[in-house]
Amino acid sequence: MTSNVLVLGAGMVGTCTAIHLAMRGHAVVLADRRPPGEETSYGNAGLIQQEAVEPYAFPREAAKLLRVAFKRGIDVNYHAAAMPGLAGPLARYWQASGPARYPAIAEAYARLIAQAIPEHAPLIAAAGADDLVQRTGYRWLFRKNATMDEALARAERLHGAYGVQHTAMDAAALAAAEPALKARLVGAIHWPQPWAVADPGALVARYAAHFARLGGRIVQADASTLRASGAGWSLQTADGPLDAEHAVIALGPWADTLLRPLGYRLPLFVKRGYHRHYVGGALPTMPWLDADRGLVVAPMQRGVRVTTGAEFAPRDAASTPRQMAGAEAAARELLDLPQPVEAAPWRGARPCTGDMLPVVGAAPNHRGLWFNFGHAHQGFTLGPASGRLLAELIDGEAPLVDPTPYAPGRFGT
Repeated sequence: MTSNVLVLGAGMVGTCTAIHLAMRGHAVVLADRRPPGEETSYGNAGLIQQEAVEPYAFPREAAKLLRVAFKRGIDVNYHAAAMPGLAGPLARYWQASGPARYPAIAEAYARLIAQAIPEHAPLIAAAGADDLVQRTGYRWLFRKNATMDEALARAERLHGAYGVQHTAMDAAALAAAEPALKARLVGAIHWPQPWAVADPGALVARYAAHFARLGGRIVQADASTLRASGAGWSLQTADGPLDAEHAVIALGPWADTLLRPLGYRLPLFVKRGYHRHYVGGALPTMPWLDADRGLVVAPMQRGVRVTTGAEFAPRDAASTPRQMAGAEAAARELLDLPQPVEAAPWRGARPCTGDMLPVVGAAPNHRGLWFNFGHAHQGFTLGPASGRLLAELIDGEAPLVDPTPYAPGRFGT
């Protein structure tokens, strides 16, 4: 049975949820304070990561923890003042990363990742977005033999467990494949399955335009005005209130702001990240991860995008220059980066959960309220798959994958 649905959040996850609901005949309004694809979905490395079958676990080795604690690298940064407030979610993150729980979490995560490209592919075709997509994979580059040996062992394990494909490249093969590379590195791993997007925000905008062609509406609104209204939900817009039977919260790092007044205390936190574009130099043939420094370098329409690792800090705290400055310096060791495009780096926040799995399903305590957020580093990758899954749950269809591991009630709320 069709109904009216409000989808709050026009990033990759919210836009794909709106598409799948519209495809099922629902009257859908996609609402955000900004146009589609201009927040977190704009600022990532542009990868649809079919190889990322395991979520980022909390490091448990003493040497790695001490390296982070004393800020000896640029892959992870933190604001000391923020750590007491993050203690609860990070404690859950630590526990979930242990040997007793992580294997089941990784298995559930891998089931969604397996659907990433199969679910993106028809949307890319329908949205006329093939010009944005490169299907040649991406590379992990290594400065140290020990780092490469460790990564190769993991790649072999992932191949055996999940069928993830990879090719090892020695220094000569890497130099021949990447003429823009200035430094002589020890080698690389090429992951051929991921797809790279030359403008992540533009892909979301193309998806949103496809949603509009399906009959969906896109409106500007403040999600904080959402209220229970009769048997459904109401949202204030510049043109007056919008009422619907169902409301979907797909607000990424802003989900908690709306959930707390409704009585939900989920173990949510953010990992912030930065990027900047550079023009004037030779482009890589595909995106690179500098595995020893923890940054991604990706060819984009606006130039070379240098993207940092994770920063643990309040979502809206002032930017910290340390990580981006370090990432730029490390990238300049690999590439010519003559001219930055932006006057200052872009900053965004990745929406994370204490158990590394997204939150997809019905709100435990409110009829007609649905959650689709908490995808951490992979919202851009998983948007179509989790959007389809939620639409199936709303309609009572057989789900794409078993939804139990992602259910909002797993946290006891």
